[in-house]
Amino acid sequence: MKQKTVFICNECGYQTAKWMGKCPSCDTWGSLEESIVREEKKMAARQGVNSVTPNARMPRKIAEIETTDEVRTKTGIQELDRVLGGGIVKGSLVLVGGDPGIGKSTLLLQICQKVGDTKKILYISGEESERQIKLRAERLDAMSENLYLMSETDVETILESINVAAPDIVIIDSIQTMHHESITSAAGSVPQVREATNAFMHLAKSRDITFFIVGHVTKDGTLAGPRVLEHMVDSVLYFEGDRQMTFRILRAVKNRFGSTNEIGVFEMANDGLREVENPSAMLLEGRSENNSGSSIICAMEGSRGVLAEVQALVTPTGFGNPRRMSSGIDLNRLILLIAVLEKRARVHLSGSDVYLNVAGGLRIDETAADLGICAAIVTGQTDTQIPPDMIFVGEVGLSGELRSVSQLEKRLSEAAKLGFKSAIVPKQSMKGLNVPDGFSVFGVKNLSEAMSLIRKK
Repeated sequence: MKQKTVFICNECGYQTAKWMGKCPSCDTWGSLEESIVREEKKMAARQGVNSVTPNARMPRKIAEIETTDEVRTKTGIQELDRVLGGGIVKGSLVLVGGDPGIGKSTLLLQICQKVGDTKKILYISGEESERQIKLRAERLDAMSENLYLMSETDVETILESINVAAPDIVIIDSIQTMHHESITSAAGSVPQVREATNAFMHLAKSRDITFFIVGHVTKDGTLAGPRVLEHMVDSVLYFEGDRQMTFRILRAVKNRFGSTNEIGVFEMANDGLREVENPSAMLLEGRSENNSGSSIICAMEGSRGVLAEVQALVTPTGFGNPRRMSSGIDLNRLILLIAVLEKRARVHLSGSDVYLNVAGGLRIDETAADLGICAAIVTGQTDTQIPPDMIFVGEVGLSGELRSVSQLEKRLSEAAKLGFKSAIVPKQSMKGLNVPDGFSVFGVKNLSEAMSLIRKK
């Protein structure tokens, strides 16, 4: 087996024998990374299709392959089990990403405390000493007889240790610190991250060991390293939230064993992360009921309805071009809704700055929040108040029409549980709708009707 050094573009996969500042294929600067390519013998392929190597495997009919249900282990943390799809799957790779200090290592140590009674766990850190990990485990009350610690960065040594210790769960903190001797580049580079993850993946599948891999993120909020890293693992979890705030949101962006729409909500305390069983009550805590430019929406996060407050501040602009800023809502979506309000609802915003925020640090990607966003903007401009017991659900089209949304009954039930009494929804969604007792639902066809109804209230 021969080895040679090549440079591969992170963006398009272009390969070259020498480093260049700009990729000739996609014109991206600084995207070429050193990589080691192993050239294996291809004699069988050259001799023809009739040549069969001793290690060749024959394909099997799909009907002959036996399947069994995935073996899952409950972590003891309900919010994490919800995001994972019901628990940890045996032999899976779970990649956990997030900003520094967001709580990734804290969550993994709490898993050790919950699962350590029945499972053997090996915690491998390339950033902290064994003594540092123990001090943190004592502070979090995560001590367990079945928890083993190891401070190591060499991939070959780690693989040998795993084979000797034979753990059920392995935690790698973090993948960017791992170093493979066969790769000449520095730890954290694209080839190192790819080779280390590939080695752990083969071991996980062959020995049915569950791996939790911590990954650093870039300044753009994406996982550092090659994109292939996310393709190799079974699940990718992101920790979201501001480090200055106590609440954290765990979101799955990839999950081969469950839904990617579920979220887990945690609160950072002195003794670690605490589960938040009712995110809606948490997000609405401290809400002022007498302010203008505030509306309540209900977004579906998987099977859970989450109520959140949308705040809008509309002020006369002091510049030639008005500013549009948003936190928790896609900025392009905000600009689109402002254009629809101006064109279809005759709301003049060309001379005003618009600032939008979702309270609590939650990020809303669902279009069902459109109506609530528009209501917050309009009442923010006119300095009027929305009834504090009203919610908004509906997608706004470019013609100003309101389109129906899914799982409306679940949204209304969640709102009724928290004491809300009314909702404005698309009229198309009213057919066959079961409304909670004591709850009023107003169906409207377009944005103009919704804004007129808000002004009457």
